Amino acid sequence: MTAGSEGAAGTTGATGAEIRRFDDLDALSAAAADEVATLIRAAVVDRGTCSVALSGGSTPQRLFRLFAEAGREALPWEHVDLWWGDERTVPPDHADSNYRMAREALIDPLGLAASHVHRIAAELADHDACARTYSRELVTALGSPPIFDVVLLGMGPDGHTASLFPGSPALDETSRWVVANLVTSPLVKGTATRITLTAPALNAARHIRFLVAGADKAAALAQVLEGDHDPGRYPSQLIAPHDGDLVWFVDGAAAAKLRGGA
Repeated sequence: MTAGSEGAAGTTGATGAEIRRFDDLDALSAAAADEVATLIRAAVVDRGTCSVALSGGSTPQRLFRLFAEAGREALPWEHVDLWWGDERTVPPDHADSNYRMAREALIDPLGLAASHVHRIAAELADHDACARTYSRELVTALGSPPIFDVVLLGMGPDGHTASLFPGSPALDETSRWVVANLVTSPLVKGTATRITLTAPALNAARHIRFLVAGADKAAALAQVLEGDHDPGRYPSQLIAPHDGDLVWFVDGAAAAKLRGGA
């Protein structure tokens, strides 16, 4: 992981968040890897540990693989705890599991200790109990609210992030950190339950980094960053850290409809 931000153009969006634009997914991923590595090292120096909330999807998968390629010695992984922003209600070996993707791309290649990997047991039949259990684990480790050092988020073509989907009940949550969210969307092929961190939990983080790539995200990204405030339709607008910072890493295709284009 070296300075990979070539091609980046930093601007400030209407929401006040910093927006960094990159030519393509490779450039975005390299820059994000450098950024997250810097944040991890700083957290370990300052607090002796670093808590990272991971996201699913193909964009973070490329980031995870860069970390794996850099090797175990590139970062103080023995002081890093991995959590998840959301999970599908499937077993951990299922092809759709966010945990499985991270295990194959990051955890197993680096040989990370199981004691530092905190997956959501979303395969359990009682989804609400699963959410309560993960919330208790978070609070025990990180306080109330649980304060992550780094949160990685993606955004879907409908403007959702984590499993905070348009029109879903979790968008109105103000007191719980983790919920079982009933989602109705073409992206989940109908109706499905997802376990997800809530906006209050995510917004307590010290550093939030969105990674958004692909032309299918362009219309939603323009609405999230430059459109009217309508989080019921574009839930990514709910992400606004209280005391931390928020940076969007976007590739040219995703940024095509922003003012100034890609």
